[in-house]
Order: sequence, then structure tokens, then C-alpha cells
Amino acid sequence: MTRRIAYQGEPGANSHIVCKEHYPEWEALACASFEDVFAAVESGDADLAMIPIDNSIAGRVADIHHFLPESGLHIIGEHFLRIRFALMALPGTTLDTISTVHSHVHALGQCRRFIRKHGLKPVMAGDTAGAAREVAEYGDPTQGALSPPLAAEIYGLEILADDVEDEDHNTTRFVVLSRDYVEAPADNGPVVTSFIFNVRNLPAALYKALGGFATNGVNMTKLESYMVGGEFTATQFLAEVDGHPDDIGLKNALEELAFFTTEVKVLGVYPADPFRSEA
Repeated sequence: MTRRIAYQGEPGANSHIVCKEHYPEWEALACASFEDVFAAVESGDADLAMIPIDNSIAGRVADIHHFLPESGLHIIGEHFLRIRFALMALPGTTLDTISTVHSHVHALGQCRRFIRKHGLKPVMAGDTAGAAREVAEYGDPTQGALSPPLAAEIYGLEILADDVEDEDHNTTRFVVLSRDYVEAPADNGPVVTSFIFNVRNLPAALYKALGGFATNGVNMTKLESYMVGGEFTATQFLAEVDGHPDDIGLKNALEELAFFTTEVKVLGVYPADPFRSEA
């Protein structure tokens, strides 16, 4: 039976590209929203989910940090994708005939220089790949889309300009989610541990909670806060560190963290993508 991996977006989206790169034998299941992606894995319609969590330009992906703790899913892997956008339009069209360009709001923001240079009118779409599909459906030679190159292949469009993004370091980090908790083995290469915690509403609570990571020599690569339950005093943190919970330093740090928090929940212990060391 073919295994399925769910992603948010339409066929040809960046999430689809990551699925094809790392799970080429699997069926990629397109979902309209992140909620639908999580639901597909929770219900068993899909075996895994590929979810974008951070972008080097736009920062964290909205809502994901709220869905993760409540989903019951576990992070079992990570992948980084260099984001590339191409201007595409109907076959036979030239750049001179394009007056309007469609794409997701983030993509439009990440291609500002190209849009301004060519005097194009930006129009927001719900999805980068969806913008390509819409342009194909409109059949208007003055309309173009800023989309991943795969979208041109899927929707029968012609690429008029490659790599039109402003920054060549534009990279998105994706995490792979599973219903089953699969922990990477210790002492088998670099590992990342992701976890959430709530601090007590006391002075210096966060400082004390994090002190154990410093004293035990644990490198923390991510720390983000967000409110929970609509309470201005209730703050939850998402943290990521280098290392495995069985490593003595991280083990001691997590034990110390528990003294100053109301909850600590490990979301995943998974192999670090080689991109981290290459970068």
C-alpha cells in the first residue's frame, strides 16, 4: 500500500517540493489548511505531515506553534529548502506583456525588487502554487504568477524568469510529523530536541528555568514565546537545543528546567539536517 505524506497548499507548492525530494516514493496529499494537514495524520488518512515552521526572511510560520502542542503529533525529522520563485505565465507570453503578478503575500514581499523593476501590479493569492493555477485558468496573457518552478510544470505555464527572489539565502525549515513517537538514537550523529514549557508567573522565572542549559553547556538554537488561553500572564515557550535527552548535560538541564516550570513536553528528538552544519 502506498504511504501518504500530507502538506498544506496546492500541488506545486514549496511543501510539495520538499515531500517529493525526501519522500519520492510516497503519495503527497495536498490539504487546504494546516488544520486539515494535522487532521489527516491524526485520522490516519496520511502517515506523516510536512510542515513549514520557520523562514530565514519571514521568521516563524504563523499558527504552527499553536497547533503543535495540542496536536498529539511528534516531530521525527527536519528538512531545509532553499526557496526559489519564478515568474511564469501562459505559453508564448513575454515579460513585456505581463502587467499583473499573482502570489502569496510572503512571496510578493520576498520578490519586491523584481516586481518594482518591471512595474508589475502585485495581487495577493492564497497560495504560491494556487496563483499559478489561477493564471492558467484565467487565460489572460497579461497575468503572471510568482511560484515555485514545479508549479509551471504542473499547470502548463512557461517560465519567463528564474530565481526572482530578492535574497539568495531565502530558506524555509520544515518538520516531519508523525502519530508515533520515534526518537533518534543517541551517539549516532547530531540530534535536535524540541520541547515546550510553561514558566511560573514569578520574577526571574525564565532566567532560572534556562540557567541549567548554560551551566551544562547545552546550545539552545531556538526560544520563542507565545500566549496561551488568551491570558496575558500565561506564556508558553517553544525551545530547541542541540543534543539528545540521554546526553548527561541535556538530561541535567531538563531536570533543572522542571523545577521552574509548570509543564515540560518533548515534541521530538530527531536527526539534525546536514544543512545546519553546512550553513
